[in-house]
Amino acid sequence: MVKMKIFKNFKIPRKYFNSIILIGNFDGVHLGHQKLFKKAKEFKKKYKNKIGVITFNPIPKMFFNKNLKNFKLMNMSQKIEHFKKQNIDFLIDQKFSKNFSHIKADSFIKNYLNKKIKTKFLFVSNNFKFGNKREGDINLLKFYEKNYNYKLIIPYPLKKYKKIISSTLIRKLLSNGKLNIANKLLGKNWEIEGEVRRGRKVGSKIGFATCNIDISNYIIAKPGVYSVKVKLYKRSKKINGIANLGYRPTFNQKKILLEVNLFNFRRNIYNHKIRVEFIKFIRSEKKFKNIKLLTNQIKKDIKIAKKSLN
Repeated sequence: MVKMKIFKNFKIPRKYFNSIILIGNFDGVHLGHQKLFKKAKEFKKKYKNKIGVITFNPIPKMFFNKNLKNFKLMNMSQKIEHFKKQNIDFLIDQKFSKNFSHIKADSFIKNYLNKKIKTKFLFVSNNFKFGNKREGDINLLKFYEKNYNYKLIIPYPLKKYKKIISSTLIRKLLSNGKLNIANKLLGKNWEIEGEVRRGRKVGSKIGFATCNIDISNYIIAKPGVYSVKVKLYKRSKKINGIANLGYRPTFNQKKILLEVNLFNFRRNIYNHKIRVEFIKFIRSEKKFKNIKLLTNQIKKDIKIAKKSLN
């Protein structure tokens, strides 16, 4: 695995000039993104250039729409982990601000892609938009190719189930409870990373202690019950469990919450960071008339979860 260097802006050492550059949000680092990385690695092998990724934080769509809270498929630390797996040489994790958003498209090409980092090969998707008011597109990038001595590469989008794989499609699938298909398009199981918070101890009171995780800006998958595997950061082996993502209608909760019951695990892990891997969607969230009906259903859910995790 290549040791990836991370930069917070376009001020990079000269040894990273003339690289193969990929620009995008890369939310989820799905199979379509992985195809892009594979193509970039073919260029690296042929031309001996380094591979660099330019991404923006926050995601521009979230920057412009402050009400768009639950949107991301993964956080930045997860992205970095997957970039490293793809053997990326360096990452420019550019802060997306009001000033940065005002940069004209032609100025971004001239002053950033050319002057600052001397881009040699530029990989973008066919619907890539950039610059002030999203005025730049692949046509503008093609127009400036010879002027600034780079080669534009637009790989053909990857299709599965007769649809182009995209982060937007995967978000929609998760929202509709199609976890199985979403995981296939991601090329891995969807995960949420978060800190275990103290809750109302409702689970403990009914015999099913849970870890409560703040889902932060993650996309809200369909509220319901899931079988999961959980990674604790000081433990190499994953722990099987069952999770409820939702509003706990039986207890009239208003805020979305991820609660995880870990099988055969009793340690106190408050304030610990954990990663929850979603394996199977078991059922939609439901309001029960009383606690007994709820606990009976939880027992049935656990049986299904354990079977799916074997």
